[in-house]
Amino acid sequence: MGLANMNQTNRSAALLGKFKKYPFGLWLFSRAICIKAPYFSTIRPTFTTLEPGRGEAKFKKRHAVINHLGTVHAIAMANLCELVAGTTLEITLPDTHRWIPKSMKINYLAKATTDVRARTAIDLATWPEAGSVNVRVEVVNTENATVATADIEMYISRRN
Repeated sequence: MGLANMNQTNRSAALLGKFKKYPFGLWLFSRAICIKAPYFSTIRPTFTTLEPGRGEAKFKKRHAVINHLGTVHAIAMANLCELVAGTTLEITLPDTHRWIPKSMKINYLAKATTDVRARTAIDLATWPEAGSVNVRVEVVNTENATVATADIEMYISRRN
């Protein structure tokens, strides 16, 4: 049975549902994620879309995320990719399962000279109940040009 056939909502998905009822709900949820995992706060991300199977977040180009060339730092984009992949997977999985990243391959395709956003789409219909799965994330600039892509291998297992 694929994971798409399981409907038990986990705590993160339930929290997201509560926040989405309010104006600026995704912004508030983004702040909550940064409290739970403080490293993500270094990029000041904001989710623009987050629902089971689909996620998108952005951050502004500012001094703290630029490199010596004045472009968005590669690791800041990698951080955004991990946030989008992990959070989207978290709110998509049923409460009976958990995940952990195993590896990430990221390709930097162009200099990011503007604000950036990362997006992913996850189809759990054919995924196994346990094992490794790939989550693909694309990072685009404000002109919607792809500046990076990431393939993040996630290991999914049943909670004990």
